[in-house]
Amino acid sequence: MSPTNPADDPEWMETWKEHASAFDRVKSVTMTLSEPRSAPWIAEQAAVSPNTARDHLRRIVDLGVVTETDEDGTSHYYPDPLYTRLRDIRALLEETTKQELAEQAAELKDDIAAWKTEYDADAPDSLREQAAADNVSAEQAYELTRVASDWELARYHLSLIQDAITNYDTWASDQSSLSV
Repeated sequence: MSPTNPADDPEWMETWKEHASAFDRVKSVTMTLSEPRSAPWIAEQAAVSPNTARDHLRRIVDLGVVTETDEDGTSHYYPDPLYTRLRDIRALLEETTKQELAEQAAELKDDIAAWKTEYDADAPDSLREQAAADNVSAEQAYELTRVASDWELARYHLSLIQDAITNYDTWASDQSSLSV
């Protein structure tokens, strides 16, 4: 059975090290984070020394791609939310017409309306509260938390689409305004 984490597979790690620079590995690991992590943790995942990770992380922070925070005297890093948002909007503008964006927005609104009706809830947190109730089975709780996550993701995608539509004519015609 192969490891669930590719970084735990020595052969995969050697191939990654052979084909990606230390900078690219540090950036790759950091851009997948869902919570801030320390340089030593990132270094281990990227197969570099902690000092190498710190050097590359400083460069990535200077580029505005990653944010640095201090937790108990230790620097932690995670993707910069504004950079990530603009990158995602750029992808929408490059891959999607204004009409397709409007259609996607309508589909997301339909999904959200259906969840509101089906679960008699006005927000994802309402579903999480339902999931925590004593009379809810584990299976129901998993379903409610999955739908809550899907709902939040749909709201986020809808907000990206709305920004893309609002600024479509400006940003789609002048790609230099999207530089990040």
